[in-house]
Amino acid sequence: MTTTARFDLKMDAADKDIVSRAATLMGTTMASFVRVAAKEKAQALLDRESRVTLSQRDFAAFTLALNSAFTPNTALKSALTEAAKVKRA
Repeated sequence: MTTTARFDLKMDAADKDIVSRAATLMGTTMASFVRVAAKEKAQALLDRESRVTLSQRDFAAFTLALNSAFTPNTALKSALTEAAKVKRA
């Protein structure tokens, strides 16, 4: 692994002892243990937060909205007209 960035971490002695014992059980260094654990936790959070979960009812409504014909309302028509004017200018 090529080091491209540094991240310093301070923790109390009890937390350090827990991490040290866990790293030893895994047969790795504390730095490697913390790096892997932090990356796994971060990836799980990012995966969870990048998804939208809908109930069956909401999914049915969403699908219906996507598949239905779209008619722009007055406000959208006005905004599109204004955008076209700005684009031409």
